[in-house]
Amino acid sequence: MPKQHYEVVFEDENFVAVNKPSGLLSIPDREQSSKSLKEMLLEKYGAIYTVHRLDKDTSGLIIFAKNEQTHKYFSRLFEERKIEKFYLGIVLGNPAEPKGEITLPMNEHPLQKGLMQVHRNGKPAHTGYEVIEASRLYTLVSFQLHTGRTHQIRLHAKSIGHPLACDPLYGDGKPVYLSGIKKGYKAGKHDDEERPMIGSLALHSYRLNFIDEKNVEHQLVAEMPKTYRALMQQLKKNN
Repeated sequence: MPKQHYEVVFEDENFVAVNKPSGLLSIPDREQSSKSLKEMLLEKYGAIYTVHRLDKDTSGLIIFAKNEQTHKYFSRLFEERKIEKFYLGIVLGNPAEPKGEITLPMNEHPLQKGLMQVHRNGKPAHTGYEVIEASRLYTLVSFQLHTGRTHQIRLHAKSIGHPLACDPLYGDGKPVYLSGIKKGYKAGKHDDEERPMIGSLALHSYRLNFIDEKNVEHQLVAEMPKTYRALMQQLKKNN
């Protein structure tokens, strides 16, 4: 199993917290299209239980339990919203309000499979957001998930007019290129084709705060992807 697939952020005898790269499935999908993080952890630990999941293209912190008792404990924490969940995302443009709460209910789109929509009869959904670093083209935003609906941050970001960068479902899906930011950009001699600075969904599960079953307080962090930092530096230089 290739080591670079994931990074263990924390583990004890009861659970493991992993920094999942973008493009890796959390758990197996119906099509068995590619090997999932859960399958990799099963090979390593022998027993692994799903507590929550991240979209395939979302990177960052995800927790798996190592036994049934811990699985029940974490499932209850998530159900009762006793885990604080913070994400980092790059959105298109610059939100007019530097911070706010989005409380638009949502449900599945009746015609487009796998797509969610804002709907008054949908389930309650609550996302807090705060701008960390703003620019005209792209802005780094911290999101706090108060509910855990499918595609919640992605849909809520779209609902305020600033979808996540590289989001094919709720945004334009276009990669972020340095040539679109840097004035007088020139490709290197050996570059046939420019590689994107960010090529997949710009959403990262950054921090989880909770108290485990041994009454130990945790503030687990999966550092922001280097690509986000590099993008923000380029935006600063070329503002």
